[in-house]
Amino acid sequence: MLKFAIRNLLSRSVRSLLCLMGLTIAIAGMVGLFSIAGGLEETVSQTFGRIKGIVAMQPGAPIPLFSRIPRSWGEEINQISGIAIVNPEIWSRVNMIEDKPVISPPRFLFGTELSSRLQLKHGVYRDAIYAGRFLSLEDLGTLNTVVSRQIAEQHDKQVGDTISVNGQEMTIVGIYECGSLLLDVAIILDIDVVRDITRFDPSSVSCFYLEQSGAVDNDTLVKQIKGHFRGRELASWQPASLALANTSQSNILKNFVDAIDQSLKGISDQNSSPGITNIKAGKKTKNDPDKTLTESDQEESALEVRAAADWGERLETFTADLDIFLSLMTGIGVLIAMLSIINTMLMSVMERIVDFGILKANGWSNRDVMLLITAESSLLGVLGGILGGILGLVAISIVNWNFANQIHLYASPGLLLFGVLFSTLLGVLGGLYPAWWTTRMTPIDAIRRG
Repeated sequence: MLKFAIRNLLSRSVRSLLCLMGLTIAIAGMVGLFSIAGGLEETVSQTFGRIKGIVAMQPGAPIPLFSRIPRSWGEEINQISGIAIVNPEIWSRVNMIEDKPVISPPRFLFGTELSSRLQLKHGVYRDAIYAGRFLSLEDLGTLNTVVSRQIAEQHDKQVGDTISVNGQEMTIVGIYECGSLLLDVAIILDIDVVRDITRFDPSSVSCFYLEQSGAVDNDTLVKQIKGHFRGRELASWQPASLALANTSQSNILKNFVDAIDQSLKGISDQNSSPGITNIKAGKKTKNDPDKTLTESDQEESALEVRAAADWGERLETFTADLDIFLSLMTGIGVLIAMLSIINTMLMSVMERIVDFGILKANGWSNRDVMLLITAESSLLGVLGGILGGILGLVAISIVNWNFANQIHLYASPGLLLFGVLFSTLLGVLGGLYPAWWTTRMTPIDAIRRG
């Protein structure tokens, strides 16, 4: 049966080839699109797998670059049980390197307090030194820097060379390589040097990197830090478009967003549990009207504390939404491929009406005819899945090679296997209708129609 199916496909090689090409391109597109989400997941897992500590930053800020918190809070955090080291950090965007504007990929000035940084048991950048050395206390107040290997190779720099960053001539004393697009973007300097270069507020930092002592688990430690700063006055981060309140347009936009926020809060209050009533001065329960929650219990913490697991959960939410979008995009190509299979098999069946009539007259059952047609379409599906996976891997390798600093795509073995199985399923489904249509005819009808 299988040999018979292969001969039938080869006898109409052009039509079979065109159908195979359509299915191959559809599967390759699916592999390529879903490799975007796979690349994000792998990049983040590589990144946060290296980060053992936790980060304290301004609530609402997506990354430390946009965060601003009081510098003095570091001393308070250091007194919390379970905290071993508090390392203040300043992050700022690099605009010019070697008198050339930096657009993509982005680069960042990373200022770190060297005295506490050198005490960390797990230093992400220190442990990833590729050439030279990491910063030491001798580099305090100097323009000595450690840069990523990507930055060094992009600007043809080595240890001992100088590099111009935002108009400042810096000396490269070390080169690091973490192997992550999210980490290999920094130009590391003493925190006070970055503060002077960027005119950063002397009383603020971007975030605190906290290394645990191990005496308290991460979840408990996060709750303790948030609880310590509950009720403090620190505005949540907002996009610049909402932070600007000097123009009439920005005022209108901000008022519009505030109105939506108030409406949502009103809906939330109406849909809250019937056993709870919100009071302006506090929260009272109907079951115990005399019991009022304290104001501090209602207030949010002035610090947002995130561990590596928290970033992972946020990414899972994002990639889940991304997978839905990619599925919709892939569905178009898959639909076209399936119609191509149906058309190919239907035309092949119509051209062989007499053949099927003769086969039936010689004892072939409807089941045998259906198996033959389904085998042909399944072969196209299997070959399309395999070739599509290969083509997708080749395209991914080319993209990763040419745009290594901008993007990372990854097609897991599970994705490739799914592509083959899905393509096979498309082939089977595509051949069902032509096979069913053929089995409805009697041998004499098939011969007459032919």
